[in-house]
Amino acid sequence: MIIPGLVSATFKAESSDFVLAALKKADLHAVEWSENWHIPAGDTALARDLRERTLAQGAEIAAYGSYYRLGQNSDPAKDFLPTLQSAAALGAPLIRIWGGGTASEELEADTRRALATEARIVSDMAASEGIKVALEWHKNTVTDTNESGLSFLDEAAAENLYCLWQPTVALDMDERCEGLKLLQARSRLLNLHVYYWLEGKRRPFAEGLDEWRRYLQQVNRSEKRYGLLEFVLNNTEEQFLEDAAQWKRLLQETAMN
Repeated sequence: MIIPGLVSATFKAESSDFVLAALKKADLHAVEWSENWHIPAGDTALARDLRERTLAQGAEIAAYGSYYRLGQNSDPAKDFLPTLQSAAALGAPLIRIWGGGTASEELEADTRRALATEARIVSDMAASEGIKVALEWHKNTVTDTNESGLSFLDEAAAENLYCLWQPTVALDMDERCEGLKLLQARSRLLNLHVYYWLEGKRRPFAEGLDEWRRYLQQVNRSEKRYGLLEFVLNNTEEQFLEDAAQWKRLLQETAMN
């Protein structure tokens, strides 16, 4: 089952009230709350408040979208703690982190090993709170190619480390589908971030329906995960509502495939 929802960073300039109202208007059922834009790391009171307000309108907490980057922390156990505290107060089932800030082909072996060690540290910390950790599938990070991302999971050797997936423009269609298939086969695929770009620019989701039909063919629909809309053209509520309608329709259309 893929539960449709929203990444709150879609509306970076808007309040949490706006995000919740947009979620309700679109009849979406989950939200990834953003660390940078809506729940700062360590603000557990705000996290608890947003948890209650989200659940009160019948929506689920899909994730805590942190901006914790591997390789940029002098003391990972100390530096990750505020992020973990907010995620726990929010009741988030997972925390999104970033696999560094360097393209995988430019990473030296020692640096890559250090990233893997740090990933294991923060994954173990989150596991103690019953929270999963998932790497952002993103260019200029350790997950910028299928080979690098999957190898890094092996190198980290952390049972609690997974991946989110999005159609990064750094890969072509066949590579994207292969990455989804491989992550699914290894039971390391969690949420999907849902949008459509063409030639590096945001477009209405309706234009990307054929691509997303192919992506969904690679995903085991019997497993529960969230499909979260992001990167709305011009950041407008009107476009978001249209994208949401298209996404829900596509999920219904492909549910039996």
